[in-house]
Amino acid sequence: MAHVPAAERRPQLVQAAIDLMAREGVAAGSTRAIAAELGVAQATVHYTFGTKKDLYRAVVQQLTAEFIGQVRAAAPDEGPFGEQVRTMVYALWDSATHEHGRCALITEFSAMALRDPDLQETMRALQHEIEDTAAELLDGLAAAHEQELALPAHEISVYFLAGFNGLTDRHMVLKAAGEDPERESRRALDLLVATTVGLCLGAAART
Repeated sequence: MAHVPAAERRPQLVQAAIDLMAREGVAAGSTRAIAAELGVAQATVHYTFGTKKDLYRAVVQQLTAEFIGQVRAAAPDEGPFGEQVRTMVYALWDSATHEHGRCALITEFSAMALRDPDLQETMRALQHEIEDTAAELLDGLAAAHEQELALPAHEISVYFLAGFNGLTDRHMVLKAAGEDPERESRRALDLLVATTVGLCLGAAART
């Protein structure tokens, strides 16, 4: 087999790990299984990443980058402030809940990080990255509308993401148990959007 540079092999292994773990869970993501998914020797995984934790870190970073990229791409150029917020939130929701197990992967990694010091720093850094991105998008949207936010964008982002993560976790648990929570979840998401916009614009906010 022809030699493939590590810089080229790295994204291939990350994608193979995501595909495998999205189907079978993080626990199934051994270096042997990931190597088999891509059709390479197990030693290739260790050579490219050093340790399995390094590979896990790259997987989490890739998933987060994809979510953030999809939200940025969905940001509308015009429309009322509240409607633009809603569009971005629903882009994030669709990305989180309709990506064939990818949202569940982030939840699994977060749970692992509670007892794994090697993952704690990764998850902490990525949590702050997501919060900072949400705050940046809110600030940019407010500036475009010449609107002063009633609270700091970072405080609003922390509030929103806490609620959003809770809703996605609930949605995925009910869906995995065979229920169809789509309508209920979207109603709850609409309420979260409304309260978030209210925090942005003040008590008299209207979306």
